[in-house]
Amino acid sequence: MRIGVLSLQGDVSEHLQMFARLGVSAMEVASPGELSHIDGLVIPGGESTTIYMLAESSGLFEPMTQMIKEGMPVFGTCAGAVLLARRILDGRADQRSCEAMDIAVRRNGFGRQIASFEADLDISVIDKGGAPLRAVFIRAPIVESVGPEVETLATYKDSALTEPTPVLLKQGTMLASSFHPELSNDTRLHQFFVEMVKEGSS
Repeated sequence: MRIGVLSLQGDVSEHLQMFARLGVSAMEVASPGELSHIDGLVIPGGESTTIYMLAESSGLFEPMTQMIKEGMPVFGTCAGAVLLARRILDGRADQRSCEAMDIAVRRNGFGRQIASFEADLDISVIDKGGAPLRAVFIRAPIVESVGPEVETLATYKDSALTEPTPVLLKQGTMLASSFHPELSNDTRLHQFFVEMVKEGSS
């Protein structure tokens, strides 16, 4: 089993380090041919428009999207979640997404860089009895709607929000987070994704 990390822009090395800590083989993916060497893909945090434009210009976008829709396990974090979303509510006119996960997102919905924050999340849905997950939110997207086939694994609520908002979601072989799990010392979400990849390749 080998996991790829889309290495066009964003937190590539941080994801690779997390998989290394788990003893899992991982590689950078920057060209269409490299997609054939992986069993699962991480689309990292960064700038969603830039990642899309680089994926398009490198010829990666269409084959990557097709493989995701055909069931290749994928984990989109922050900007990666935006790229997975079926709808981007405030995207640029020339911006596309994979339109794979049935969610609608608003980029930078939690605020700009200066509004970055950390929060403890209850992830007992995937780690029953486990400690809260310390999550890092940097220019994080807000998920404004969730389709019926999407499972919410964790939510976040503060005084500015009238209701808890989903920040960790799963639909079939797709996993998405509004935050950056690669910027903490907690490997549980990467381990959860590894198990998803194992199930997908079995």
